[in-house]
Amino acid sequence: MGTIRTILAAALVSAATFASASLPARAETATAIFAGGCFWCIESDFEQVKGVTEVVSGYTGGTSDNPTYKNHVKAGHLEAVRITYDTEKTSYDKLLETFWRTVDPTDAGGQFCDRGNSYTTAVFVADDMERELAEASRVKAEEALGRKIVTPLRDAAAFYPAETYHQDYYKKNPARYKYYRWACGRNQQVEALWGEHAYQGVDGH
Repeated sequence: MGTIRTILAAALVSAATFASASLPARAETATAIFAGGCFWCIESDFEQVKGVTEVVSGYTGGTSDNPTYKNHVKAGHLEAVRITYDTEKTSYDKLLETFWRTVDPTDAGGQFCDRGNSYTTAVFVADDMERELAEASRVKAEEALGRKIVTPLRDAAAFYPAETYHQDYYKKNPARYKYYRWACGRNQQVEALWGEHAYQGVDGH
């Protein structure tokens, strides 16, 4: 009886080991938070980046809890995105490089046709490592651009997802989104600023 139990136990261990070895390794993910003007546009740009698994539009950086589209401006929140990415397929440094080339980081008053604090750019850093990488990336982007970058590096604060109708707006309302982006001059200004180094995303810049 004892021998049978020993054999069965060994078989179970072997089966468990085989099952564990057969399972794919779980991807390591991390997040990054950027503000770059209209969150519809930043969301659409970063959802095309290899290794990015999710982009959520939202509000951050202000003084109130649970802001909404109607009241976030008064509380000092910025429109921003929270990016979740697979660290084996892309890196925080790569996301930073992409970010600089999707915005006008020389504009302290907003982005393109959208003016005011809620549309200004910012990199929200979660820790000392992100701050170090962001500072180095900003210097590198400034050298490539040949102009002063005014985008601040800010400590990450609570991030509040925007209303459902704002999420994936470019997919839900493609015609309206494309018209808005063109009329706002986003692609045109990014291309004029960055030239051949402008990010070539789904919207053609």
